[in-house]
Amino acid sequence: MSPNLHSFTKIKMNALISVSDKTGIVEFAQALHALGLKLLSTGGTAKLLAEAGLPVTEVAELTGFPEMLDGRVKTLHPKVHAGLLARRDVPEHMAALKAHQIDTIDLLVVNLYPFEATVAKPGCTLEDAIENIDIGGPAMVRSAAKNWKDVGVLTDASQYAAVLDELKASGKLTDTTKFSLSVAAFNRISQYDGAISDYLSSIQPDGTRSLFAGQANGRFIKVQDLRYGENSHQQAALYRDLDPAPGSLVTAKQLQGKAMSYNNISDSDAAWECVKSFDGLKEAACVIVKHANPCGVATGVDALEAYSKAFKTDPMSAFGGIIALNCPLDERAALQISKQFVEVLMAPAFTPEALEVFKSKVNVRILQIDLPAGGDTAWKQGRNLIDIKRVGSGLLMQTADSHELALADLKVVSKLQPTPAQLEDLLFAWKVAKFVKSNAIVFCAGGMTLGVGAGQMSRIDSARIASIKAANAGLTLQGSAVASDAFFPFRDGLDVVVDAGAACVIQPGGSMRDAEVIAAADEREVVMVLTGIRHFRH
Repeated sequence: MSPNLHSFTKIKMNALISVSDKTGIVEFAQALHALGLKLLSTGGTAKLLAEAGLPVTEVAELTGFPEMLDGRVKTLHPKVHAGLLARRDVPEHMAALKAHQIDTIDLLVVNLYPFEATVAKPGCTLEDAIENIDIGGPAMVRSAAKNWKDVGVLTDASQYAAVLDELKASGKLTDTTKFSLSVAAFNRISQYDGAISDYLSSIQPDGTRSLFAGQANGRFIKVQDLRYGENSHQQAALYRDLDPAPGSLVTAKQLQGKAMSYNNISDSDAAWECVKSFDGLKEAACVIVKHANPCGVATGVDALEAYSKAFKTDPMSAFGGIIALNCPLDERAALQISKQFVEVLMAPAFTPEALEVFKSKVNVRILQIDLPAGGDTAWKQGRNLIDIKRVGSGLLMQTADSHELALADLKVVSKLQPTPAQLEDLLFAWKVAKFVKSNAIVFCAGGMTLGVGAGQMSRIDSARIASIKAANAGLTLQGSAVASDAFFPFRDGLDVVVDAGAACVIQPGGSMRDAEVIAAADEREVVMVLTGIRHFRH
């Protein structure tokens, strides 16, 4: 028997096609027809297939009932749902179909009204949203997916090619394929219903839309299982948004190395979000992260200079760290980086020579992540609009900390005025402090960090740790700029950083003792600049 017998033995199946997004549907239907499947369809899809010269039976002809209510009712009929739900292995089901002259539907191809795209449009009205809630589509999809052993259900154009290949190869779909399609279908319905719930429960009585819906419906897709979680006795997995933002970590392509661990992913995200805040069109930047905190951040004319300066901040902590660059990595920088032990190395591009340098270091995880277009706005584009943190039996939600400080936002409160160079250092220090765990104190000068104090219960301790780090690295803090992520509640924290050598300080202000702290700055003859905004990071 010829292995290609199915190519001239027609497949006796009925396919119902009803799609909103018609991408690739004509070609798919043509292939199904060539295999012998009978085509059923609705409204606009039927018209499109007929115009392509395909023999197609409209659902209205199948049911003997016209489409009505502007298309709201067309597939909600026993001849459709009985054809989808009848179990072929149950004689009573098949007898019922025969008695009522109902044919089975063996393949369902449906994608839903574009609700998500509609509500994402500026100016979308409640009426627009309601009209784009699909009723018949989800009902058919659920029927077909429930009866997966007998019906293949396709809900996305990306599934067409694999289904065609299998039909061409064997004349049928395997149970494995049909079950996989069923799971994908139920997932799609869940996502769709979640989007509707999120939207409708965010509508306020006055018609405005709240950022925070009355019910939160998580819609994430598993990327991979992880070997373990934060510790080896914990289980873990990585999920991504349905539509991840360009330039986010989950869009990375791993070019080399072991599988990413839970901690690798967490730390890499911290490094990437920080380095992405620097405009790669204007300057190269490098961020080295250890345990979720930047231990070295610097800018330079190229990757080599940026990395070399960042490494100087804290060579000890950089051991086994995560390195992120906002510019292509070339051979010169790769040779320098390869001298240290690095867990993960990230950049928007790597030269072939740079990759060759790390070829022998098989455990180094190398990630390529395309930065989104937009220069210094890339960080905002690649961020989630809402940050989420799990608490006991609940969630904390907040808008992302995407505030970008500009020179015009600064308020000089000291008698001494900052020089242009000091302003540049202060803005650099402030940008880094946003990504350091609170309490955060960051010493900077010349486009690099000099000392970082992070995650302490006392701001004074963070200041002392930052100065100790600088001393251990052999870096002087004389004339440096200091950023504090929140206000100095007393002058003692200011005295510590000035004693260490700081010449200018940037902080939010807002303390009951601001006057006392500002007076201390004048007494110590240092510049003090207020931002009016803080950057707690817990």
